[in-house]
Formats: sequence, C-alpha cells, structure tokens
Amino acid sequence: MAVNKKIPLRICVGCGENKEKKSMLRVIKTSDDKILLDDTGKKNGRGAYICKTAECLEKAVKNKGLERSLKVKIPQEVYEQLQKEMEKYDT
Repeated sequence: MAVNKKIPLRICVGCGENKEKKSMLRVIKTSDDKILLDDTGKKNGRGAYICKTAECLEKAVKNKGLERSLKVKIPQEVYEQLQKEMEKYDT
C-alpha cells in the first residue's frame, strides 16, 4: 500500500488562497520584533506567507494582511524588500 505524503498548505495574506508552503515566501517577526524574509522557511519567529506575485503583495499592503498576521506595524523598507524579491519571480 502506497503512503501519500501530506503536503503542507498555507494561506496567502494577500489573496487568501491555500497553496503549497514551498511555493510561497515567508515573512517572519523575530522575538526582538525585527521583520525578515525567511528563504529557508525554518527560521524562528512568527511567520506569514505570501504568494510570489506582485498582485498578492499589493493586496497584502492594501488590506494590511502582513501587519494583521504578524501583529506589528510593518516598516516601508520591508515592503520595498518584498517588492524587490517579487521582481525575481515575476517574469
């Protein structure tokens, strides 16, 4: 009997869709309230996931999805860093 491996799903803070964890970007808030991008998906901290599209980032900024998920005000520099990261994936 074949065993099906469970694929972890996460909800995007922009569009609200359930997608595979590996196909999304993770943004974390560390214990000292720093906001970082988590490339590995394994860093310690409270995480929020966002699709790798500029549209989802725009929606997350507009509806304050990241701020609500991480329970902290997000500095503009973090949004700029996310925008640069999205440009790598949008082709």
